[in-house]
Formats: sequence, C-alpha cells, structure tokens
Amino acid sequence: MRNTYQTPVLDELDPTTGDLELEERHSLRRVAGLSTELTDVTEVEYRQLRLERVVLVGVWTEGSVEDADNSLTELAALAETAGSQVLEGLIQRRKQPDAATFIGRGKVDELRDVVVMTGADTVICDGELSPSQLRNLEQQIKVKVVDRTALILDIFAQHAKSREGKAQVELAQLQYLLPRLRGWGEAMSRQGGGAGGGSGGGGVGTRGPGETKLETDRRRINTRIAKLRREIKAMKTVRETKRSRRAASGVPAVAIAGYTNAGKSSLLNRLTQAGVLVEDALFATLDPTTRRTAAEDGRVFTLSDTVGFVRHLPHQIVEAFRSTLEEVGRADLVVHVVDGAHPDPEGQVSAVREVLGEVGADQLPELLVINKVDAADEETVLRLKRTWPEAIFVSARSGAGITELHKAIADRLPRPAVEMRVLIPYDRGDLVARVHRSGQVLQSRHLDDGTELSVRVDEQFAAELSGFRS
Repeated sequence: MRNTYQTPVLDELDPTTGDLELEERHSLRRVAGLSTELTDVTEVEYRQLRLERVVLVGVWTEGSVEDADNSLTELAALAETAGSQVLEGLIQRRKQPDAATFIGRGKVDELRDVVVMTGADTVICDGELSPSQLRNLEQQIKVKVVDRTALILDIFAQHAKSREGKAQVELAQLQYLLPRLRGWGEAMSRQGGGAGGGSGGGGVGTRGPGETKLETDRRRINTRIAKLRREIKAMKTVRETKRSRRAASGVPAVAIAGYTNAGKSSLLNRLTQAGVLVEDALFATLDPTTRRTAAEDGRVFTLSDTVGFVRHLPHQIVEAFRSTLEEVGRADLVVHVVDGAHPDPEGQVSAVREVLGEVGADQLPELLVINKVDAADEETVLRLKRTWPEAIFVSARSGAGITELHKAIADRLPRPAVEMRVLIPYDRGDLVARVHRSGQVLQSRHLDDGTELSVRVDEQFAAELSGFRS
C-alpha cells in the first residue's frame, strides 16, 4: 500500500529540547555598558572574550565596496552573537593589510580617536591578525584587540554542548593560542632551577637556568592538544562505527549544509519535527543532529544537520571539526540551504562550496534550497530563480515549498539497483518491512499465498530475496 506523506506540523504548545536550550541561553546575557577588565592580560589567557562595547575595523583589498560592507556587516552580526554592542565600524582601502598593524599608521591614530570618543573597550579586526600585529595594535590603541578568528572561536565555545563539540572547540582555541602566547612583566623572567651552576639570588636549590613561564605554558598547551586529539580520534571511531551500521542497513544519508543562520535547523525541524534549537544568530547550533524520516514512497533515510559555514572560516575550526564535517562527505545527497533574504546569497554559496571542497564533499549530488523566501523581496527571488533554475524555494517558518522539497529529496535519493518480483509468505512480514524500509516498492498486492511485491533493492538484499521470486 502506498504511504501518503504529510508535512509534519510542529507543536507550539509542548516545549522542545531546542526551546529549552534557547531559554537557557537567553537567561544569562552580557550587560552592555559594563567596563571590561583589561589591566591583567596574562599569557595563559586564551581569551574567553568579554565584549561589551566594540569598534569594528576592516581592510578592503579586493572586490566591490558592497563586498566590503557585507563583510563588516557580518562581523557586526558575529560580535552581537558573542554578546557585544557594536558602536562604530571603519574600513580602509589598501592593496594589502599592513604587516605591522593590519591598518595603516594614519588609520591607527583615527581608530584610537574613535575608541576614546565612543568609550569602547575592544577593537575587532575583520581578518586574522599575526601575533605581532595583535601586540602592536594593543600597544598603540590601549584597549583589547581581537581578530575575526578569535571572535568565531569564542562563539563556538559559548554554543558547544556535546562532549565532542567542546573538545573540538578547545582544540581549535589552543591551536590558535599557541603562537600568540605572550609574557608580561615577571612572567618573562626565568624561574629558579636546580642547584647546579649559576650564581645570584635565591637560596640553595633555587639557582640555575630553569624554565621561563612562557615555555612552561607552551609545554602544557602542547600536552593538552595531544590529549584532545587522542580523545577526538576515539570519538571519531565511535562515529564511524555508527556510520558503518547505517551503511550496512542500506539507509540513505542526506546532509543539510549551508551558511550559518541560513535556516538549516529550522528546516530540519520542519521536515522531521526534530525540535532542535533555533535562534536568529550566527552559529546558534554546532552539534550535528541526525533524524530518521521517510520519503513519500516509504523509503527511510536519515537527515543530518551540520555546523554552519562562514566566509574565511578559521582553518583551526575546519581541522578540529573535520570528523564532524566528514558526515557531509559520506552523505548520499547534500541539501545546500541558502538564505534568500541575505544581501549576498551568491557569496554564501561560493563560501559553502569552498569548505565542502576542503572536506571532499564537492563531488556529491547537491540540492540547492533557497530558504526565507517569505522575507526576501520579489525582485531578489526572481533573480535567484534565473540564477539557479533547478533550486527549490521554501520558507521553513511558514512551510511554503516544504512538500516540493520533500519530493525533490526523494527523487534524488539513490535507488536500489536490482528490480525483481517476489511472493513473500504472510509469516515473513519482517522481509516486507525491510523492503519498505531500505528498498522501493513499485507495486503490491495480497494473494492467498502471501504478499506479491514488485520491488527495487540492493544486490545484497536481492540475494536474500532470491528464494521468493515469483
């Protein structure tokens, strides 16, 4: 019998897991206007950032002025997601960032004046700063300076929930921190060592070359990085075991990928009633969620939500989350979600495809889904339809286009290779259930001796059914 697919309706009365997580996240927010403690910046602080009042600064090296504005607008959204109040934004046109201070000397003076005038306590640069650039800017501006990479890592640290997610974020933070360790004051001096050699202060057993505080911290961080890598490798083994079980069962895997805040979690909720956290913020969800659902013809497949991408996604994040991103690379179909209401959806698609290429998922079948069409203007929707005529246009919030999306996913699922007709006795209902779950039923009718099915199944299952051919 043919199953009739109905779009699931989310229950607005009962709180889901995502609702509870969102309430918890909003129950403790940073208070804008409170001063940040900037006096004791130690070399072991790998910056769980406290960003209340910030000034943004970017360097425009290529592309149009709209591209530069969009990049700084995205940086502002990242800063607000981290809990800060954006006071001002500056862009400098240069062929390339200044090697010493990221921005030119004149712009540094202007930036310092803006910081003083606005009362900002943090400057965020739209790029990854070298250790020397970071140090020089802080010395000249006299407030904390943070780059785009540190900002994204801070957001990841706030939003990671699972044990694997927390380990991945910590690994990325430590890898970012290692070349940026700095000693302040006495921290750079040598600590007392053993009794042998050397003269000078201290008593018996305290003289000797010893080891600097900086070297101690670097050694401890390297030890911690090695431990985290071992833990993540062990978690990867568990993930691969689960993945191999799904592959052995013949259940197709569909991965939802896309730019951060494009509506991937909302789409997963709409398709499967997963109840995961949904928030209008960048990188709201990091931990992948997988749910089983069924196509219109009854075939079961898994739908997985993945971490969002962003322009210039830090390479530390890509490396640390590689085991998670490999879920996309092993999928049978990638549902690429695009924010149709974003000022630059084409730029989003390019950024996502670049990251997919890094994890080996650029050759997989792709279904482009333009989300948030209810919030996009009509001219933009028409332009995107001309650009991507094969795309599906939906609204996860209103439900528009969801039925068409589910049908498009079903049409692109891998179809079993062997077509056969079988007569399965009524006492082997388990085989009928397996056919519906992992194969495709083309025709079905009930006879006196059992259920006659015309099916498509994979070669392994076809061998098991060979004894029931009719």
